[in-house]
Amino acid sequence: MTTQLLDERNQTQRERLAFIEFRLWFLGDVSRKDLMERFGIAPAVATRDLASYRELAAHNIDFDGSRKVYIASASFVPVFEHSAERVLSTLSRGFGDGAGRRQESTIPCEFPLQLNRPPLETLAAVTRAIHQKQVLRVRYHSMRRGATEREIVPHALADSGLRWHARVFDRKSKEFRDLVISRIESPSVVVGATSQPLETPDNDDQWMRWVPLELIPHPRQERPEIVARDFGMSAGVLTVRVRAAMVGYILQLWNVDCSADQSLNPVIHRLIMKDLRQVYGVKSAEIAPGYAPLP
Repeated sequence: MTTQLLDERNQTQRERLAFIEFRLWFLGDVSRKDLMERFGIAPAVATRDLASYRELAAHNIDFDGSRKVYIASASFVPVFEHSAERVLSTLSRGFGDGAGRRQESTIPCEFPLQLNRPPLETLAAVTRAIHQKQVLRVRYHSMRRGATEREIVPHALADSGLRWHARVFDRKSKEFRDLVISRIESPSVVVGATSQPLETPDNDDQWMRWVPLELIPHPRQERPEIVARDFGMSAGVLTVRVRAAMVGYILQLWNVDCSADQSLNPVIHRLIMKDLRQVYGVKSAEIAPGYAPLP
């Protein structure tokens, strides 16, 4: 019945109903004013949306007459799917609609500063090239070689947790690699140029290869059961599946001790890989903490 009722609503109203449920579940209340401010709708529309949600999930919502707001009932069970990533992003950064409004957190929340914010003009040039399958001519600032001119064929974005990269075929080095977007300067489309067969994502072995990583508590952890809880492990093992091109970033971001003898400080490096052979042939593993290629 719930699915049928949802199917009868258009996408715009489903988004407003999901917002009502989000407020009820994670903030405990919702009002007509909340809907009006978030979506710019008239009071009558907000009233209909609240009535519609009550029709959809009467067991989830009660009315608090003293405050004149709707509150989550004791028998609340969510109707919509809410991913943890989206929920945490909304709680910490607010309900953004991309219209340039200043976003504030929904509840008091602190998170690490973003040190790397790629210029939007550069980001837009890269994402257009990805979508339109274009070749870009750029000036790139490398730690080893300084500023050089090169042609690139971008096909994806990658977030290392610290910096945003473009996954590209670099015609200068003749290989697929990650370029830090903030180091890209003066991007321009190479008119009339198209990607060659060897430059397409299907030939990016490190991007197309998926690697299962099994992570376990560091053997010198005093309370491995706490580490297992922190990382949501099942039977003492956290299994994740990531692209080979992203493996090094993940292991670095999570401070996984990848030394052969687990010699790094367990206070900082709370995890190790169950089997280092899992990253054999993974180029990005070279940046993982303590990693050295197996003989």
